[in-house]
Amino acid sequence: MDMTKAVVTKTGGAFRMECAVEIAIGAGAERVWALLTDAARFPSWNSTVTRIEGQIAEGQALKITVPAAPGRVFKPKVSAVKAGESMVWSDGMAPMFKGVRTFTLNPGSDGTTRFVMREAFSGIMLPMIKGSLPDFGPIFATYAEDLKRAAEVAS
Repeated sequence: MDMTKAVVTKTGGAFRMECAVEIAIGAGAERVWALLTDAARFPSWNSTVTRIEGQIAEGQALKITVPAAPGRVFKPKVSAVKAGESMVWSDGMAPMFKGVRTFTLNPGSDGTTRFVMREAFSGIMLPMIKGSLPDFGPIFATYAEDLKRAAEVAS
């Protein structure tokens, strides 16, 4: 599989929908992690995010605005962090509707990092709102490619 460009996968069923992206980044995991956890600088490298308020740290609530949903503010909580390796953001209320986004960094022995971002939506409301959700594939691909570009420029 060619990982120089973002590779998007989608799966789903009646009460679960998932979108994932992965890409190989020519920079160390430390550099990639620094970009992913600096809320104030996020919009400077990530064209899929207009603004992030809050601190990207375990237990913290964020306020995120994105160009794909003007006027809407997403309020995920950073629910888990394993520094330099992974973090989880979650939003919503199970069992009605919940979104869980997982970020994973897999360092290579050659100084590269495989970045994986996966978002799983679930809940009994999903069949009713699925049609109003955007196609996350192109958004996730842009997110991963923006991250790759920013990390590699800074390396």
